[in-house]
Amino acid sequence: MPNHKSAEKRMRQSEARRKINRGNRSRLRTSIKNLRVAMSAGDAGQIKELLPETISTIDKAVQKGALHKNAAARYKSRLTIRSNAAAAK
Repeated sequence: MPNHKSAEKRMRQSEARRKINRGNRSRLRTSIKNLRVAMSAGDAGQIKELLPETISTIDKAVQKGALHKNAAARYKSRLTIRSNAAAAK
C-alpha cells in the first residue's frame, strides 16, 4: 500500500492505464485472430473485408502505445502476405 499522497495518485493512474492498455491489446489480438481464422478457412471474401480492418487496428494500437511500430510493421507484412496467399487458393 502506498504511504504518500503522490504514491496513491500514481497507483490510481497506473490502474487506469492498465485497463486502457489491456483493452487496446485485447482488441488487437481479437482482430488478428479473426483474420487468421478467415485465412485458415480460405474465405477470400471475408479475408478481403478483414485485412484492412485488421491493419487499421494495428495502426491504432501503435498510436496508443500498445504496440511498437516495428512489431506492427512485421504483423502487417506477414498478415498481408499470408492473406494474399490464402485468397489466391
